[in-house]
Amino acid sequence: MPSTPVALIQMDTQDNPDENRAKAISMVDQASAQGAQLIVLPEAFVCLGDLDTRKASAEPLAGPTASMLCEAAKRNNVYLVGGSFFEKRAGQDKIFNTCLFTGPDGTVISVYRKIHLFKIDVPGEFVFDEAQVVAPGQEIVTSDSPFGRLGFSICYDLRFPELYRALAERDAHIVTVPAAFAMKTGKDHWELLLRARAVENQVFILAAAQIGAKPDGSTCYGRSMIIDPWGTVLAQAHDSETILMAEIDMDHMTRIRRTLPVLESRRL
Repeated sequence: MPSTPVALIQMDTQDNPDENRAKAISMVDQASAQGAQLIVLPEAFVCLGDLDTRKASAEPLAGPTASMLCEAAKRNNVYLVGGSFFEKRAGQDKIFNTCLFTGPDGTVISVYRKIHLFKIDVPGEFVFDEAQVVAPGQEIVTSDSPFGRLGFSICYDLRFPELYRALAERDAHIVTVPAAFAMKTGKDHWELLLRARAVENQVFILAAAQIGAKPDGSTCYGRSMIIDPWGTVLAQAHDSETILMAEIDMDHMTRIRRTLPVLESRRL
């Protein structure tokens, strides 16, 4: 299988959803023009304010963000992992943190809703509980593509290796990690966890991150990364909005799995 050019969009999402959508699509267009065939946006690329703001920004699954992602994928003839946006649930008070995977024909291939919800309590520094307004997803999601099978996760999911092992058991070759990792935890744990998930499951990791100070007073770590199944960082973003590109080679993954058959050697 030939190698695939992939791109991660590292964004500094602020408090205007229309501007954020427009910026995201402009960067998708640029990534496509640079040859990317698979593009990943960061978590909450439409809105990243406080919990009340996130809830107020929620929209139906078939809303403006979904339409925009489908149109962009079709116009650019690319596969697009739409980071995440906040999804309104009919008749429910809580929302979902939702990722859409769209294809070059302009249709939604799969929907993943964030399973693990971020919670941290450092009095006087950082207190946050996503579950106050967000409901956890219930489904582990993979989807086939011409580049290999994709598995989906979002941000805080990264701390739960059982999800990534479940994706590997479903024969995922690439796992996407749209994220808005906090500066406080990101500087110590982001790269460590991403590389561990890649090595443990012998998968490519595509981690598209938020960067910068946000309207709710938080700061996101950034450092988007493309990592191969050996744990090698193929590309890492600097501390600014950017398009990060690399090529991923499924034959390389096959060689690693054949040489060091970790997944076959597992004992239950």
